[in-house]
Amino acid sequence: MTLLALLIGLVVERLATQLFHLRRLRWLDRLIDLGFRQFERFANWPALIPVILLALLLVLPVFLVLFSLQGRLYGVANLVLAIVVLFFSLGPKDIGEDVDEYCRAIEADDEEKIVNTSKALIETDVPSDPHERIQRVEEAVCVQANNRLFAVIFWFVLFGPYGPLGAWAYRVTNLIRRRAVFNAARDEENANTAVLKASEMLHGWLAWVPARLTAIGYAMAGSFEGALHAWRNHGESKALPQHEQSESLLARVGVGAMSLQDLEGESISDRGVRGATTANGLVFRLLFIWAAVIAAMTLYGWSV
Repeated sequence: MTLLALLIGLVVERLATQLFHLRRLRWLDRLIDLGFRQFERFANWPALIPVILLALLLVLPVFLVLFSLQGRLYGVANLVLAIVVLFFSLGPKDIGEDVDEYCRAIEADDEEKIVNTSKALIETDVPSDPHERIQRVEEAVCVQANNRLFAVIFWFVLFGPYGPLGAWAYRVTNLIRRRAVFNAARDEENANTAVLKASEMLHGWLAWVPARLTAIGYAMAGSFEGALHAWRNHGESKALPQHEQSESLLARVGVGAMSLQDLEGESISDRGVRGATTANGLVFRLLFIWAAVIAAMTLYGWSV
């Protein structure tokens, strides 16, 4: 059942691009902001506790629906629920679509659109230097692949018959983290740094294992030697917070697995397009590897 729901969910995710705007879940931002405002009542508590409570409240509806559907319609209702929840847990946007928009902006030499499409992947301020921007975009594709795709699949498969609960729980922690980052950037003076750090910490815990599995997958899907060298060359990343360590690992290993070499006479625009499409191709190959591994696990009874 898990494999079937996953395969159908991924196919729907690829075909229903016109529905991606629904996955932004803007209405949840208001609920998350309401939760953040209630944190003032827990001022004497460690910030991680109310953040966990907020995540549990957002996960609760999926749990209740999943529990109520157990054994109904010979599992058909569970299958439909799994596909729907998986669809809304992935993303919000398809990485390939973001990469295509970025490449089209480069080819059109539209600087404003290049910055906007780059920011959609990097999620922070975009470097003004073209070479640095290209590198950051390539790294961001490797990082976002885990946030938007592979970590969701990991928790979906790990929870077996309760896969939708695992996938949605991960998406909820990512939504809380992204909202906390957005609020902090919008109002730096009044930003609640404790809530921001707690949100990033909670998400980092759930991303830790899938991030390392994804990094191993990059080595399998690309240049193993380049990926291994990048993994060992951690530099000062051990001093970073846990969630940043995972992102640094994904960025280093992903770019190392791509193993791109500069071509003589290649323009900066061509280099940007080639780097982004190569990173997207690495992600796509890894998706096939994960599908094959999950299929084998299902075949031998290691997954439900």
